[in-house]
Amino acid sequence: MSGAGAPTSQPFDASDLQVAVVAASWHTQVMDGLVAGAARALAAYGITEPELVRVPGTFELPVVAAALAREGYDAVVALGVVIRGGTPHFDYVCSAATEGLTRVSVEHVMPVGFGVLTCNTEEQALDRAGLDGSREDKGWEATAAALDTARVLRARRAG
Repeated sequence: MSGAGAPTSQPFDASDLQVAVVAASWHTQVMDGLVAGAARALAAYGITEPELVRVPGTFELPVVAAALAREGYDAVVALGVVIRGGTPHFDYVCSAATEGLTRVSVEHVMPVGFGVLTCNTEEQALDRAGLDGSREDKGWEATAAALDTARVLRARRAG
């Protein structure tokens, strides 16, 4: 089962962090669940005014995440979903999004919460979207990971 062995993360006061969420628009029901999960996590961590930016699809996440990093955000949460079809399109988009978001994170020394679902079926995506009846909440998880990493980076900078 996906999610087995996931780390536990307790919310902390992150109200002083500037956080942006960049979310794809394809697969509305799944994306609405991911965005809602990210919003729940942000609220639990004390972040009341996150920036939400919508982009057409998962392929567009890295370029907007890079722009947000240049604007000075402490963390970005990237949310998207790619569902396998009958062509190699799935592989190209998943690879480009993963590599692009990783590059943004490393080059800007800024956490990018990776909330991109790469699923074989829509049912798998719905099961990870944090909706009523979903087994997992990847929007929450990606947000918690970004905030936990921002806290680690801030502590490292403080010495």
